[in-house]
Amino acid sequence: MAEIDITPPPKWLKLVNKGMVFAQRALGVTMGPVHVLTVPGRTSGEPRSTPMSIVALNGARYVVAGYAKSDWVRNARAAKAGTLSVGKKSQDVGIVEVDADEARPVLREFPTQVPTGVGFMKRSGVVENGTPEEFEALAGSVVVFRFDSL
Repeated sequence: MAEIDITPPPKWLKLVNKGMVFAQRALGVTMGPVHVLTVPGRTSGEPRSTPMSIVALNGARYVVAGYAKSDWVRNARAAKAGTLSVGKKSQDVGIVEVDADEARPVLREFPTQVPTGVGFMKRSGVVENGTPEEFEALAGSVVVFRFDSL
């Protein structure tokens, strides 16, 4: 798959992510569609957690990776399984990178279900206006994972 090469994530994102993981784990606070994915690090084997916004479609759960070269994406690809948490509830999941055909409807739904993610994608230069059609056209060039119950 030819991935889009976008600007790196803002430096403040790691700090915000750590705060969101803490809020969910320690306090049980949930924030909209935000879940926490925990997978083993691909080199260390230590648990690595990152918040992400889930797109629910036809009974399945997906995530669109805004930064395809980020550590969490590389760790998820290597692990192929992890724990998905919301608040204090957790579930073991399989992690499947989907093809362009399966990604299209997920990407089309992304701006409706994850409007905050649209802003990230616009600032990164991935989309210009953030329309469902623009996102759908990204199929095959951005990473989309499906989470399957184990």
